[in-house]
Amino acid sequence: MVCRSRFVVTAGAIAGILAASLAGCGGGGDDGGGKDGRGGTLRIVGSSDPDHLDPASGYTFASLALTRTFARPLFLTRSSNTFEETIPIQADVAAEVPTKDNGGISADGKTYTIKLRSGVTWNSKPAREVTAGDYVRGLKRLCNPASPSGGQGYYRSTILGMDAYCKAYGKVDAKNAAAMAGYQNGHDIDGLKAKDDRTLVVKLTRPAGDMLNILALQFASAAPKEYDQYVPDGQEFRTHTLSDGPYEITGYSPNRTITLGRNPAWKGASDPLRPAYVDAIQINLGQDSPDAVQQQLEQGTADLALDSPVPTAAISRLKSAKDDRFAIRRSPSISPFLVFNSQSPNNGKALADKRVRQAIEYAIDKSALVKIYGGPDVAEPLNQVIPPGNVGYQKYDTYGTPGDQGDAAKCKALLAAAGHPALTLKFPFRVSGNSPKVAQSVQANLRSCGVNAQITPDSSGDFYGKSLVSPAAAREGKWDVAAPNWSPDWYGNNGRSVIQPLFDGRTYGQNSTNYGAYDNPAVNGLIDQALEAQDQGKAADLWHRADRQIMDDAAVVPFLNPNFAIYHSNRIRNAMFIPTIQAYDYTKVRLGG
Repeated sequence: MVCRSRFVVTAGAIAGILAASLAGCGGGGDDGGGKDGRGGTLRIVGSSDPDHLDPASGYTFASLALTRTFARPLFLTRSSNTFEETIPIQADVAAEVPTKDNGGISADGKTYTIKLRSGVTWNSKPAREVTAGDYVRGLKRLCNPASPSGGQGYYRSTILGMDAYCKAYGKVDAKNAAAMAGYQNGHDIDGLKAKDDRTLVVKLTRPAGDMLNILALQFASAAPKEYDQYVPDGQEFRTHTLSDGPYEITGYSPNRTITLGRNPAWKGASDPLRPAYVDAIQINLGQDSPDAVQQQLEQGTADLALDSPVPTAAISRLKSAKDDRFAIRRSPSISPFLVFNSQSPNNGKALADKRVRQAIEYAIDKSALVKIYGGPDVAEPLNQVIPPGNVGYQKYDTYGTPGDQGDAAKCKALLAAAGHPALTLKFPFRVSGNSPKVAQSVQANLRSCGVNAQITPDSSGDFYGKSLVSPAAAREGKWDVAAPNWSPDWYGNNGRSVIQPLFDGRTYGQNSTNYGAYDNPAVNGLIDQALEAQDQGKAADLWHRADRQIMDDAAVVPFLNPNFAIYHSNRIRNAMFIPTIQAYDYTKVRLGG
């Protein structure tokens, strides 16, 4: 989360920018893989720091791709270039996937008994085995008041006693590491118990068919006892992370570099999902131009992009050239979308008025946004919250316009009828990827219906950490509208992974992903009914009804359902995609000549 000066990149300036970027990135040298594909340094370039380095709170694609290398949950999904292969749950630190048949799930579906595999160790001094108690600690940390997890709602709504535990934890001094550790260690959660070092028992408030998906998220990684010494995700924490995965953070310079090397305590036999071919991972930050990043990848002076997509202008060229380093991968999502800060005091609290939000629904030219992303092969307009390929999706359009091009006249008329003919909206945007172009396009759309959108650049870290997930910033009116991304945390049985984190008003607070503080009791009730439904068809109908209510309330303006254009250098072999984080798996990449 960075604050950097910004500049306009012109065609004439790109050569100079590239020269500086390439010099800073380096190339050549003895960093390639060996003959067996092992070894070498994977070189990644990015815009800014990930939102968090703490696995409990990291929630951007960049942080999730990174923490996957050093923090291991009980379960995980496989990376693959075949979308369907990425859906089934795999055992990670768990010895096996629990089922009713093997006794891991009780007959009533409310108790999970999970056995841990042996040989999984922390890189502590001395090294020691990961225990069931470390998973209890990891789950307890999710609702710490200093850097609470944006995904905590999944666990609070399922694990017996966790909601009450979290409510009380929120009152602890967020600046006092000892006070937070004291609360965690002095208060139990009824539904979490380390039966012994190798057995974790999880009890639920009611059956949840997606519980294994929830436990397969990075949030649910184990946490070592050493983490009790630090404020979660504070600067001291960031320089004292421990690892039970194949890599460990060996160097961190905020907003400049992150370096990972092999974890000497990791044993390949204990990890069925991370072959860990490369010896090191070097991440260079501060490179905001997608064009500069793309040229580094094509010239081979960098291997992967951390947070920058393939520039739109390059997509048709790469497709025509049949460049095998380029791919368009399936990753159904609502990315980006426009969210309204319903708590903003600006404009006489205009955004709290549903009529104002409904007017703005008509303003957006979604066809122009499709072009920004590279055309219909890469993205399609989205007019509801749940994207295609997700449970509860049914195509409909509450605010339809011809060709999805927007209707400025209708927007202007509705704003006038609502008593707000001239709005000025604070609109922060991320500096990475297509975000600047999206902000400029939306700004022009809003201008056409009399709305002055004041767009301001922000690093991805500050965009989320200091604006969207900060209730104080929302109440102070530091932002009015923004365009974040949202990709479901899992696919398959994933109704809980779209509606609940974005629109369940009961979980709003620090680090909540319900960015706009939307809270409709009717939607909250539909969420509960959908989660309790045993019949998947009934659940899908309930999720769809929630979707319609959210759109009737104009809580957000969905923009696009994109596929993901991705590119790697000519050194990369075995690039396996992770749809939920739109990245290649760093632990599976091999380096060639």
